[in-house]
Amino acid sequence: MLGKLARQQDSNVLVGFDKADDAGVYLVTPDLALVQTVDFFTPIVDDPYTFGQIAATNALSDIYAMGGRPISALAMVCFQEKGELEVLEAILAGGLSKMAEAGCTVIGGHSIRDEEIKFGYAVTGTLHPRRVLTNAGAQPGDRLLFTKGLGTGVISTAIKRQKAEPAWIAAAVESMTTLNKRACEVITGSPGFAVHALTDVTGFGLIGHAREMALASNVSLRISAAQVPLLPGALECVRAGYVPGGLKANREFAECMVGWESAVPDELKTILFDPQTAGGLLAAVAKEHADALRQGLKEAGVMAVQIGEVVERSQPLITVG
Repeated sequence: MLGKLARQQDSNVLVGFDKADDAGVYLVTPDLALVQTVDFFTPIVDDPYTFGQIAATNALSDIYAMGGRPISALAMVCFQEKGELEVLEAILAGGLSKMAEAGCTVIGGHSIRDEEIKFGYAVTGTLHPRRVLTNAGAQPGDRLLFTKGLGTGVISTAIKRQKAEPAWIAAAVESMTTLNKRACEVITGSPGFAVHALTDVTGFGLIGHAREMALASNVSLRISAAQVPLLPGALECVRAGYVPGGLKANREFAECMVGWESAVPDELKTILFDPQTAGGLLAAVAKEHADALRQGLKEAGVMAVQIGEVVERSQPLITVG
């Protein structure tokens, strides 16, 4: 649908909606660009404070995925006219706690009456125009590093069906409330690592976001399914049929570009399409810097796993073995 819209001619737009990237980037001065994103959704956990934290973490993620530093945010709230205000207060407080952790100031927002609760933020960040990290720079030979485990979508579905085990919920909540701040700081910090492309894995799942990176970079990807980190309970949820509609839609859309090697179990194929909330960063980094970056992330307390590599453009677009 976006492809049918008229293109605005503005040379200051460095990354626009036509790029299928994580956020927009707008040039302000030769040394300053703004990064802008917006994200909100319905509750995926029962506790309102935790829901607010997850919503904020998720909204901030796209700024980090561009290599930016979030500076300000506007809250967006949909809440029932006769809802308990204590619940709304807890949601806002949870979100504010993560914004404060990110060093991002909430400067306002907007609310409307709605029978279904929704919450999120429009976030603005900054970065240097020559240091924008997009999903379009991956090069053959790069290694793919991923910083969180998959499974928040299927575990959230199990939560809604009251079938999730406490350990699964705890692990998923910890993942969804962990900012990608430290990961971004290591990736963009000194010493410099040759990170050629960066994205966060969220609603389109690992395969969906890998597809975007491959297409934008005009390369193909090889992913080792056995190396992809998973949250506790993720495969159990798939086996039990706790599969969200978003996962099915992701698979219907993107699986045509995937070549499976026979050793990949069916449940592992499924989890690679799981829509993530506040998921990890997927980075394409030069082979000679991959180990050093992984070590730097580890020292910063960030899990980082090498899950594949970038190869010359070929068919299929993504090979999973």
